[in-house]
Amino acid sequence: MTAPSRGAKIRPKTTSELDRMRVSGRIAAEVLDGVVAAIAPGVSTLDLDALARRLMDERGSKSAFLGYRGYPAAICVSVNDEVVHGLPGPRKIGIGDVVSLDVGVEYDGFLGDTAATVSVGVTDSGVLRLLEVTRMALRAAVEQAVDGRRVSDISNAVEKTASAAGFSVVREFVGHGIGSRLHEEPQVPNFGPPGRGTVLREGMTLAIEPMLNMGGAAVKVESDGWTVKTVDGGVSAHMEHTVAVGARRAEVLTASAAVF
Repeated sequence: MTAPSRGAKIRPKTTSELDRMRVSGRIAAEVLDGVVAAIAPGVSTLDLDALARRLMDERGSKSAFLGYRGYPAAICVSVNDEVVHGLPGPRKIGIGDVVSLDVGVEYDGFLGDTAATVSVGVTDSGVLRLLEVTRMALRAAVEQAVDGRRVSDISNAVEKTASAAGFSVVREFVGHGIGSRLHEEPQVPNFGPPGRGTVLREGMTLAIEPMLNMGGAAVKVESDGWTVKTVDGGVSAHMEHTVAVGARRAEVLTASAAVF
């Protein structure tokens, strides 16, 4: 996904569908919080994936990622200069690492998608500021998910927040509609002028996910075909919520301690 959709007609979710998405969103948030709590020096990224699988199983849900377009894991674990789609493996987390977790679950036919980036004993003020600003960008974007506004109002809120703090925004990967499928229309970029794209209507559901870099915006896909890294080796942060567009304010369906 590399560009915003243009004027796509999106069907808002029904009351019943929103109720089901609230459950899947809550489960996704619980799994994310559980995995975040397990992050510590010496823990492998594969350990985190195994924990996520167990937490999903305990809640009667399944991974929305496992097998999706051939993805081989239950969650994505991206470390330091890895932006998104990091494959869990034997790599062990160490002091000074920045760890991004992306969790998607399916329950009763509907999905919840959420992500958080956390630091492990990081003392670098610039890196800590990156995480803070990424969270601020997500908050600003969620505030735009209101009936009558447009998709690019969300996009612009992310870019303005990031640019004001001196960070770059990843352009090749974007947020998206979500519901009974992981990726629905519209695409939700993290950059661009306001007032463009699909008009938001109450009941539409979106996965809003700022991806900010300390250095340049350029990214590359590694040889594993999944892991996306910054070209210049700069640290990256990724935070995400699934939200329902509201009449006056958005409803965050994946509210968690790890994000907000």
